[in-house]
Amino acid sequence: MGRYRTLLALVAACCCASAQSCNLKQLDDEEMSEVRGGDGISFAAHVVINDPTLVGAVSDSRLSLGFKGEGGQTRYIVIKNVRGVIDMFSVSLGVQQRSDGGGDYIAIGLPGYVKYTNFGFESLSVQTDPNAAVTGNLGSLNVNGTLSLQGQVRLWSH
Repeated sequence: MGRYRTLLALVAACCCASAQSCNLKQLDDEEMSEVRGGDGISFAAHVVINDPTLVGAVSDSRLSLGFKGEGGQTRYIVIKNVRGVIDMFSVSLGVQQRSDGGGDYIAIGLPGYVKYTNFGFESLSVQTDPNAAVTGNLGSLNVNGTLSLQGQVRLWSH
């Protein structure tokens, strides 16, 4: 039960470490069990993947996944030029009390808003050499749009 509070306290301590107004002190287990937080922490993210407008941008990036097939032959799924922008906000992290009285859990709140701008990849292929020229194309993907989510992912120990 106390380990989730300790984790949240550690995250908060890391966030406050650079602030000069934080007066941190070590707490024993009894003091830590009395700690009560507010709503946890929330954050926003702006993720840019392989921006082609940057100086020196890579024009042939690949994400390869290898799988052994019949006869021991390894084949690779090659995703070429993954790129795009993802903006999301209101992702939250907090500690909540379980309704069955079985302790605490970590609640990761899904982002309320996600925006995709030219997010996707140029081609998808299956080949025996992940570094060889892409000779086949099973498709491409380009996503522009927004998504609104609600809910939580909950993590607890048994």
